[in-house]
Amino acid sequence: MRLFWRVFWLNALVGVVATILLMIGPWTVSAPIRLTEAVVLIAGTGSMLAANAALLRWGLAPLGRLAQLMTTIDLLQPGQRLPVGGSAEMAALIATFNQMLDRLETERGLSNARALSAQEDERRRIAQELHDEIGQSLTAVLLDLKRLTGQAPESMRPDLRQVQEITRDSLDEVRTIVHRLRPGVLQDLGLMSALAALTNQFDAHTELKVRRDLQPDLPPLSPQIELVLYRIAQESLTNAARHSGASTAVLELIADGDGAVLSITDDGAGMDRTPEGAGIRGMRERALLIGARLTIRSRPGDGTRVTLRVPLPPTTTPTPTPTEQGAS
Repeated sequence: MRLFWRVFWLNALVGVVATILLMIGPWTVSAPIRLTEAVVLIAGTGSMLAANAALLRWGLAPLGRLAQLMTTIDLLQPGQRLPVGGSAEMAALIATFNQMLDRLETERGLSNARALSAQEDERRRIAQELHDEIGQSLTAVLLDLKRLTGQAPESMRPDLRQVQEITRDSLDEVRTIVHRLRPGVLQDLGLMSALAALTNQFDAHTELKVRRDLQPDLPPLSPQIELVLYRIAQESLTNAARHSGASTAVLELIADGDGAVLSITDDGAGMDRTPEGAGIRGMRERALLIGARLTIRSRPGDGTRVTLRVPLPPTTTPTPTPTEQGAS
């Protein structure tokens, strides 16, 4: 039944019931109208309106649920769908809305993949330029300063040594930035070594002390999944060191069935219900890129826990060839 006829018949039902009650009831209207008759008419009209409102609320309830979902939908948390129900017209509207969400999530996933790929390419380009240009230039300056310090008068050597230390600190900072932009150890030695180097870096350059628990026997991970795990761990520790005031953090990476679970827990100030910033939304977009689920649990004064659950596709056992079957 279409929505128009649904509302029409609900109103008609109320009117018919009211008419029948007036026909078979002992109520009459005098001229001029009496007080008791006026009270009966007002009560009857109120009852009719209340019944009409209740029936309309029941009939339009699926539309209200749809409107509520439309105001709360977040494409960074996929899978939110409204059960198809109600009248034929309402069911078609809900089904169309769910199909629109499917298309939006698919398109957003593809656009996120392209954007994050371009971002990583840009990170590599900048890191390479910093290493080749700025890093080499600072190294040359440092060598020249060392040579000049040996040739300069004794009175100038303390100042030259101070300049050497400033240049050396700048070179170390450039190397740190290059490492953050392009974790070469991730490509060369794998995820475990990269995460170990990341925690050591925070221990050495920040006041945050990071304890790690990395399970060695993880299922095979693709390079894309390893990069997402590394970036989310990096962003979580950066937030803990810069914004939460935490003194300690725990980084865990364990196997969970056919997948892996990454969790970062700190003892900082936690977060209130303020809108999520660009860093957290970036982590959610990376999680969507590999089909993972990111959850953030935090209460003011009780620290923050970031958990990423990465489901891995089941590995298929290769079918033996006829030669192998004969050999077995």
